[in-house]
Amino acid sequence: MTLQTTAIVLAAGKGTRMKSPLPKILYPVLGRPMIHWVIDALEKIGVTRKILVIGYEADMVKAELANRTGIEFALQEQQLGTGHAVQMAAPLLSAADQSVIVLAGDSPLVQASSLQRLLSHFESGQFDCLLGTLHKDNPFGLGRIVRDSAGSFSKIVEQKDATDEEKQITEVNMSTYAFRTEALLWALLRLSNQNAQGEFYLTDCPAILRNAGNRVEATAVLEPCESLSINTQEEALLVEAKMKEMGYPCAS
Repeated sequence: MTLQTTAIVLAAGKGTRMKSPLPKILYPVLGRPMIHWVIDALEKIGVTRKILVIGYEADMVKAELANRTGIEFALQEQQLGTGHAVQMAAPLLSAADQSVIVLAGDSPLVQASSLQRLLSHFESGQFDCLLGTLHKDNPFGLGRIVRDSAGSFSKIVEQKDATDEEKQITEVNMSTYAFRTEALLWALLRLSNQNAQGEFYLTDCPAILRNAGNRVEATAVLEPCESLSINTQEEALLVEAKMKEMGYPCAS
């Protein structure tokens, strides 16, 4: 990793479907709040500056991470979408932050090796935005990666908006991105909430950049296990089982 890379971790959600009083990212996985596994992966690839976008029970999250180094916090008081979350972190970015990796805080199976591949490809290709994707046999509910006739990235289409043909696409978006910082800040200013949910979506940023002539691509560098994120306690058990299978240490 030659560029100075900062991470923005989306970690503001309440996680209502978890049916737990804890903020979602503090729900324990293998005996540790799941956010620690995400931070571990970033530190393994040398990302020293990590901006966590927090919201629900923000003070509880800050207390849990008080002993971790290189953590800064951006507050998202209202959850107005993933794009809005990154907008809350934008004022903390500076010219020293040459590139930004954005990922979700509820994905404890994120692999350091995958993030390293994403950043290596990002740097070697001099992209403005590179999406880390994977292929999933049953992609129901996930955003599909639509490519043009030349095989290059065209857009992300969500399940509810996908045509029958697009629903057959197996390459999916897993909310793992690398951006040139200047390009990300430019795109964030152009996000719109004119959609059914009235929210600002980070998924719109790649298309905004591509349509403006910036270099945007998607690459399937993520592992199959990284398709397992956590929205319910049942999914947390599935992730724990997979982590045990892969030899992750259990917290004592």
